[in-house]
Amino acid sequence: MNTSADPALRTPAATPQGVLLPLALAQFICSYATSNMNVAINDIATDLGTTVGGVQTTIAVFTLTMAALMIPGSKLTDILGRTYLFRRGLMVYGVGALVAAAAPGLGVLILGYSLLEGIGTALLIPPVYILATIFYPDLTSRARAFGAISAAGGIGAAAGPLIGGIITTTISWRAAFVVQALVVGIVIIQSRKIVDPGVQGEKTAFDIVGTILSAAGLFFIVVGILQASTYGWVRAGQDFVIGNTVVIREGGISPVWIFVLIGVVLLALFFRHIRARERAGKEPLLSTRLFKNRTSNLGLITQNIQWLVLVGLSFVVSVYLQTVRGYSAIETGLILTPATIGVLLSSMAAGRLARRRPQALLIRRGFVVTVAGILLLLLLVRETSNVLTFVPGLFLVGFGVGVMLTSSVTVVQSAFPEEDQGEISGLSRSVSNLGSSLGVAIAGTVIVSSLVEGNLGYALALVVLVVFAVGGLAAAFLLPATPVPPAPEPGPGPA
Repeated sequence: MNTSADPALRTPAATPQGVLLPLALAQFICSYATSNMNVAINDIATDLGTTVGGVQTTIAVFTLTMAALMIPGSKLTDILGRTYLFRRGLMVYGVGALVAAAAPGLGVLILGYSLLEGIGTALLIPPVYILATIFYPDLTSRARAFGAISAAGGIGAAAGPLIGGIITTTISWRAAFVVQALVVGIVIIQSRKIVDPGVQGEKTAFDIVGTILSAAGLFFIVVGILQASTYGWVRAGQDFVIGNTVVIREGGISPVWIFVLIGVVLLALFFRHIRARERAGKEPLLSTRLFKNRTSNLGLITQNIQWLVLVGLSFVVSVYLQTVRGYSAIETGLILTPATIGVLLSSMAAGRLARRRPQALLIRRGFVVTVAGILLLLLLVRETSNVLTFVPGLFLVGFGVGVMLTSSVTVVQSAFPEEDQGEISGLSRSVSNLGSSLGVAIAGTVIVSSLVEGNLGYALALVVLVVFAVGGLAAAFLLPATPVPPAPEPGPGPA
């Protein structure tokens, strides 16, 4: 939707002052929620009487919920209205934070954090970027607005472990959710300054079937991978039981592949469904033309792998520090700080680098630096090594990922015209969140597996991340080397 070209969609004559603050704060808190849980894994598991694997599932399902519902959220924005959905999303998120803060067990924590906060994020984030487009119609002011929002998201994700560690250690992990609810309350109050001119034109029907098929497909794939920590990757380490019925006996095929197969079938049905809607002249949940651009597809692969590596590494190192090395939440947050600094430094330089170097070249170099950082973490860190051995590897990973985040988004979105920016940006953020979920599910499953212990689980998890990073590098080498003009819709953060 080209909002800048239609006078009816431009900002009202009297633009409310401070409209950018609630949008940036909303992006900040959603990105913060993605990373702050890692440092409280031990505290949560102990308090709720669960395992590290249980907390792993909670984090993975949170990012999965965002990945599955971000595109439907974008569609609902055009149907229900931007400020309406923004505020409703904030309310759902705030309720979820309070439910999580009061959770007596893992099930309620999943309900509050993974589902309600995930749904709230998927509802409120698409309106953030559309509202910024409306209220900042000229390219210069819009670029500044997007820069401020993206910076808030980057700071939230990068500072999440440290802030979460401080709150968890000084008060409790529950207080971290209360703080989220308070910030959301401030955003709701501030959002009253936003006067939405309203959605113009004919409203399309919402694709319910497409939403169910895509969400269910992603759910089965990610949840299936999470089963590997209990049942193993190849053969079931124990009976797989549903209710009182043994579905797969010990020694049979691992249920991982049953779940993944169901997910793949559902996603195949989803693509068949959206093609059928397009042939019938109906609006699909996602246009199939978005998947026909080779450059964009390669960019989406690199984007997905970047978040898989970054979030997966954060989870792996956090689990290792807390369960093997015995560090507290605040100590874990402090040790992860070099990655935070690396992301922030390279993100601040990303715009200048993008004007001087081809996007594909930045992505390739970013992956090279990231692989080097993971290898340093493999070579230098031992069970008895000094915490300073974490510094060079974590910094390089953070710096490498920060260099290429914006470039990957630019490559993807610059592959399409202005009228497709809303749809491709929704797909881009969904793919990023899916990468975060897969990072926690895949690398996290290796380190929490009962088959490996101590430094071996940590080392194997890092090897898995190196393999994915090398795959991302291979995809980056297939990208065209020509410079790509900046896209009108940035947003390197997964939320």
